[in-house]
Amino acid sequence: MTDTAAILGTAAADRYRIESQLGAGGMATVYLATDLRHKRQVAIKVLHPELAVTIGPERFLREIEIEARLEHPHILTLIESGESVDSLFYVMPYVGGESLRQRIERIGPLPVGEVVRFLHDVADALAFAHEQGVVHRDIKPDNILVSGRHASVMDFGIAKALSQATGSQALTTAGLTLGTPAYMAPEQVAADPAIDHRADIYAMGVTAYEMLAGKPPFTGGSPQQVLSAHVTATPVPIEQTRQDTPPALARAVMRCLAKEPADRWQSAEEMLPILETLQATITPETETPGISRDAAFRRRAGTLAVLIVAVLAGWLLIRGFSGPGTSSMPVSSMRLAVLPFDVRGNADFAYLGEGNRRCL
Repeated sequence: MTDTAAILGTAAADRYRIESQLGAGGMATVYLATDLRHKRQVAIKVLHPELAVTIGPERFLREIEIEARLEHPHILTLIESGESVDSLFYVMPYVGGESLRQRIERIGPLPVGEVVRFLHDVADALAFAHEQGVVHRDIKPDNILVSGRHASVMDFGIAKALSQATGSQALTTAGLTLGTPAYMAPEQVAADPAIDHRADIYAMGVTAYEMLAGKPPFTGGSPQQVLSAHVTATPVPIEQTRQDTPPALARAVMRCLAKEPADRWQSAEEMLPILETLQATITPETETPGISRDAAFRRRAGTLAVLIVAVLAGWLLIRGFSGPGTSSMPVSSMRLAVLPFDVRGNADFAYLGEGNRRCL
């Protein structure tokens, strides 16, 4: 068991007992702990010492209060915050599940229905936060927790505290990234002092793109290449990368990724009716997670064509040994071809003919 006092200080050790480490990232280490007073499990995020020094306790505690005021079904609430021995920490409810990052790494591109559901939850959370005048500044799969059928956004206030501490919206001289390069809006890359909630909408679009494609729209060999792409490159339309993306969803995602804030959705609230309509119309996903409907279709069609060839070949081989009237051609010389065909009478099976044409 980890020494709580060594991590959080003596005062916090009276309230929490560290059970194990849940994970670590560029900004903090996360621990599973027991809230001794209320007999419940919590997650404690302890900022790395160098980051704590950069922010300072007063600014950190002031900005983290922002998260404490955001009470919403899809925002992970703040229980407490404070100073540790040589760092800063804040306490959140422990919710079993995984981050959206872990989910994408585990199964690749997500089923469309799941993408729409998670995107709706994130948009709903951002719409609420933006109404309160709060901008997240670091929306990405790592900061979205997935539990059951729903998603929750966490870590409001941290990016703002860090940006105010360094006087920069983009990169610090200490090498700390404010925002993550793959998800940063062009105005964040340019260190525009007038950044507003539309930077979150851009990052939400990048996250949606990654849920559908398995990777963000811009990648590169270095952070600088990725940052440059946000400003200068045009993303490949998501419907070309993921063919089964519904047109309405594709348009919504690509509009989030507009270079100019004025060309994006002007609020997360605007997206909600579209996402709600999609939720009501998309049928439950039946393909293997991470495999698009088109890819799954091709796989089924290929299997079908192989089975047809095998059955016909077996039938001809049997005929070759069945006596008079059969072909005298040696079996080793026989060749078999299956010509493209159409399926008539039942539209539900039309894909069989299409698969035959594709595979041949």
